[in-house]
This record gives sequence, structure tokens and C-alpha cells, in this order.
Amino acid sequence: MGIADKLFQLKNEKAQANLKEGEDFLSANKQREGVHETASGLQYEVLMLGEGAKPTANNKVTCHYHGTLINGTIFDSSVQRGTPATFPLNMVIKGWTEGLQLMPTGSKFRFYIHPNLGYGDRHVSAQIGPNTTLIFDVELISFN
Repeated sequence: MGIADKLFQLKNEKAQANLKEGEDFLSANKQREGVHETASGLQYEVLMLGEGAKPTANNKVTCHYHGTLINGTIFDSSVQRGTPATFPLNMVIKGWTEGLQLMPTGSKFRFYIHPNLGYGDRHVSAQIGPNTTLIFDVELISFN
């Protein structure tokens, strides 16, 4: 077995371990009071419910967010940077596109995102490996 084969095998083993860990977490998480699950498998909690309009996938949204792994490791946070992010809602991971459309402006939700609604089997950063389950606290500030 060559080096490339070993690296592929290690990536595949890590992807399978991450998937199992995330699915076990999500299976237990959806039993908690206040956690809702959509048909796609997106889980969310309403932390604060705003009273504004809801965006569609074609809107550009401005929000603050804080992203962690299921072990609590922070991998990205506009809150820590002190600057909200603005982006087209149809240009982000599926879990965000779906979840933000559930949110009235002024709301803060927590999303629990299965890899199928996140980055899938891609290794996207030092913290986010293949098949990583993600947790985001997202506050919808505005959209246009």
C-alpha cells in the first residue's frame, strides 16, 4: 500500500468516525425539549424570536454567527470579530439556506447541521474535517 492509499484510507476512516459521532449526537439532541427537526434533518432551537419578515433563498442577509463543533471548539465567529457578515443566502451551506428562511428578522436560532447540510465529506479547515457536524448560533440582523 502506497502513501496515497494510506492517506485515502485514513481520511475515509476519519470521515466515517466523524459521521458516526455526529449522527449519535444529533439522534440524542433531537430528543431535547425545544429542539425542532425539519424534513431535511436540520435541527434548530429558537433562542430569541424576532418579529420581522423572513428572508427567502434569493435575499442577501446580514447576520452575526458563532460556529462550533459538537465538542465546543470554535471554528468561526463574526461575534468574536465584532463585525456581522453579509452574504447571498443561496451561496452558503444548505443548513444555513434552509434555517435562515425560518427566522423572522431579529431572531437568534441555534442550528445543528448534519454534514449532508454542511460541508459533506470535504475537509475544509484544520477544525472541520470530512463529515463534521456543525453548530451555529445565528442572529438575523437584516436582509434585502
